[in-house]
Amino acid sequence: MIDVSKGFTLVRTFEASPEEVWKAWTDPDAAAQWWRPRGTTTPRETVEMDTQVGGRYTYTMVNDAVGNKVVTGGVYREVVPFERLVFTWGHPDGDPDDTPVITVTLEPVNEGTRMTFDLRGVEGAEGDGSFHDGWQEVLDSLENYMK
Repeated sequence: MIDVSKGFTLVRTFEASPEEVWKAWTDPDAAAQWWRPRGTTTPRETVEMDTQVGGRYTYTMVNDAVGNKVVTGGVYREVVPFERLVFTWGHPDGDPDDTPVITVTLEPVNEGTRMTFDLRGVEGAEGDGSFHDGWQEVLDSLENYMK
């Protein structure tokens, strides 16, 4: 079982509607354009999403410099369109009960949409060169995509 006391939260505000941010998280064509840290690409043909409770997703990040591939995936646990998305995050065939969990919450604000990204089950802190910094880069990519 994962340790939910470990984790971190990142908050971003986008000049976009909750529907637009939701689509970025749930549409394979959109996700392929941003769901990756710097120095990697996510080929569209590797992105599969069945965005319903119990549905699975998978995507492959390819290191631009050396070509290494990392396949990631999980299971959707909660799907509330335009508001909340909860899914496991790890190896696509991993045990969902022993995999970190991501919760994305969308809230309309005057500037557009405030997105709260919460990852539970792994340590993360600014400057870690790992989970926290990697997801900061992924959310930077999302911010660029939303512009």
